[in-house]
Amino acid sequence: MAEIIVMGEMLVEIMRGQENEELYEPGVFRGPFPSGAPAIFIDTAARLGCSTAIIGGVGKDDFGKNILDRLRKDGVDCSHVLESKERSTGVAFVTYYSDGSRKFIFHMGNTPAVEAKAPLEDEFDNVKYMHIMGCSLMADSLFAQEILKTMRMMRRKGTKISFDPNIREELLTDQSVNDVIREVMENTSVFMPGVSELLKITGAVSVDEAVEKCFAYEAMEVIALKNGSKGSRIYTRDEAAEIGVYPVEQVDATGAGDCFDGAFIAGLVQGKSLKEAARMGAAAGALNAAAFGPMEGRISADSVRAMIK
Repeated sequence: MAEIIVMGEMLVEIMRGQENEELYEPGVFRGPFPSGAPAIFIDTAARLGCSTAIIGGVGKDDFGKNILDRLRKDGVDCSHVLESKERSTGVAFVTYYSDGSRKFIFHMGNTPAVEAKAPLEDEFDNVKYMHIMGCSLMADSLFAQEILKTMRMMRRKGTKISFDPNIREELLTDQSVNDVIREVMENTSVFMPGVSELLKITGAVSVDEAVEKCFAYEAMEVIALKNGSKGSRIYTRDEAAEIGVYPVEQVDATGAGDCFDGAFIAGLVQGKSLKEAARMGAAAGALNAAAFGPMEGRISADSVRAMIK
């Protein structure tokens, strides 16, 4: 039985090989790489020894095989993944700039990436965490409702919700997503935003004010505030702790935040303290950033443990 589940988009990612190469210019791309923030998250948790499952969709094509082969190899239960013979697997094209910013072109509409349905009531029992990515809520309004339906069902069963807002401006096409995010926040126990996302979602002008607003939600227990190369800050209602980063030669930061999330939740499921779980997250993010591709880092229980030591 899965200890951690995620519901969201499954994509392949096709990337520019060098920084500052525009997507509209002819040139060389690298990939396809298995991707999608939910898939990166759950793959990380699986590689760290947790029992995991993903609810999503791919085409019954070579790109779908690319994703499923990786997830299955790493131990993720993919029995709740829709394999469509009619529609092709979703694709994201991405380029990086030297200032650290990124630009995406998503091909998710009318693909299986946003067509999965909520599972039946008796399909998942004894799940400790359901993880939700904000980009999944923004991808398609009907898909967002299916994620909410699943979240409500899991909450009735006693499952905790973890949430990374993972805002993608390219996907913010429907203002109703604000109502969806509000409901998710009302049910979230572990919130894992970046600084700008924290301020945007709360409407606060400072981090302290934003944190206070988050803890106004009854279910909220932990905020893991990610701040890139500056590390993270872990908040509870009573205290806060700074967690540093592990230095690596960065090759590609794609997916590092999603790997942090997966390792952090894996640590909590395995009974680690908040600081220990955050160190696991930092190590997994660093390992992922040291490799090209969104889930290509050499993440394992042994490599994370060695990096922390």
